[in-house]
Amino acid sequence: MMATLLIQSDWHQALRRDEGEAWLSCRSPGKPTLYGSLTSRRLGTDGVPDIAASEGFVVGEVTKKSILISCPHENVSTKFLAPYTTFCRIHQKSWWRPWCVYQHRWDHEDLAGCKWRDQRILDTAIVDRGRNVLSCSRDGTARLWDCGKAACLGLVANCGAPVNSIAVGTADGSLNLGTPEKAPSEHEVGTEGKLLLLAREDKKLQGVGLQSRQQVFLFTGSDAFNCCTFLSSTYILAGTQDGNIYQLDVRNTNAPIQVIHRSGSPVLSLLPYQDGFVASQGDGTCFIMQQDLDHVLDLTEADCDPVYKVASWEKEIYTCCRDGIVRRYQLADL
Repeated sequence: MMATLLIQSDWHQALRRDEGEAWLSCRSPGKPTLYGSLTSRRLGTDGVPDIAASEGFVVGEVTKKSILISCPHENVSTKFLAPYTTFCRIHQKSWWRPWCVYQHRWDHEDLAGCKWRDQRILDTAIVDRGRNVLSCSRDGTARLWDCGKAACLGLVANCGAPVNSIAVGTADGSLNLGTPEKAPSEHEVGTEGKLLLLAREDKKLQGVGLQSRQQVFLFTGSDAFNCCTFLSSTYILAGTQDGNIYQLDVRNTNAPIQVIHRSGSPVLSLLPYQDGFVASQGDGTCFIMQQDLDHVLDLTEADCDPVYKVASWEKEIYTCCRDGIVRRYQLADL
């Protein structure tokens, strides 16, 4: 577990006031937590506050929406980003529409005899350009669907435990994905060369050849897997209920490349972004790790409410939180 810097969720508002204060802390495994504070001495003519840190912390670059904090004793730095825009009323008019579609579209009683009425669908993934989609359910199965025909094309995996999340991607050419036992349906499009990841409730991360329906690997983690994603055709990420993020090489999953652990809170969402990834957790933390950065980017303002999902659009990150707010963060300088 790495040392982690934390800051008051509304720091950017508190520090815009003269003599405004915000708390911060540095938590390191096996050591007492170091507590401190930030104080705004004055607001500059450009609207950027002049901020001083208490003993043990150092203030770096400050803008209207970001602040870089270091804890030299633990050799850790974090840039905290405040959202540029918040959407507080987004659910009041439109929340029911996608929900209704979601409920009725996936009523499986009339879809090729696939009856899942008593089991919730937990995640979906689009194959290639969208002619086919994948779904996973609490009944432990993952299925392939033809969107145009609204029909199930077959069972891809039957895990025997709830499948919390799935991801599909193009596999490295050296990876043996298996051979289909029978010729794929003419309605099955874009499945060749694809690897399906299944994040399972029974602490297993499973890889399956999408076209062959054959298992490629099975990795056991520390707790239930909640989410998974591809970083590339070779490297994948998966997050667990106890806060671990595993990076694996699909060519050899005997041991992880690294395990990232910033808190014991569940990892709820993972998203590849540039040369790294974005992760969100059940304690409200949402952070970005990049290979070429010597510090973590922390997306702030969710006050201990779980951040369920993250999405990106060019140099913007969107988060959705249990507090009912969708937040937009601008990453133009990254």
